[in-house]
Amino acid sequence: MANKKASKSARHPIGKPVRPTKITAIRAPSIAATPVDLIVRTSSPPVQPAAPDIKVMPHKYQVGEIVYYTSPTFGRANASGSYTVVKLLPSEGDDCQYRIKSSGEAFERVAKESQLDRI
Repeated sequence: MANKKASKSARHPIGKPVRPTKITAIRAPSIAATPVDLIVRTSSPPVQPAAPDIKVMPHKYQVGEIVYYTSPTFGRANASGSYTVVKLLPSEGDDCQYRIKSSGEAFERVAKESQLDRI
């Protein structure tokens, strides 16, 4: 009797046959993970408010133009005379500024538009 096969019911007891379950290991994310898996979402940085509009005043005189400079009363009296506009400078308050040079002087001066007149 040793050669006899077990009956079908003995091999598979009551119900459906049971299959062994497949055990899978849980792996840590690999370096080859897709970039989407590695993205960390954060809030957006605060947005800086727009800079206030700077009012640019047009200059009355142009570079190379000859103007008459009237020196202030506290300065040297002989500084008044004809000068050439060398450079346009940014305005100071409500008055545009210029860098001017006299042919008789070795240096340049800074003058406000209110101190200059056309010749």
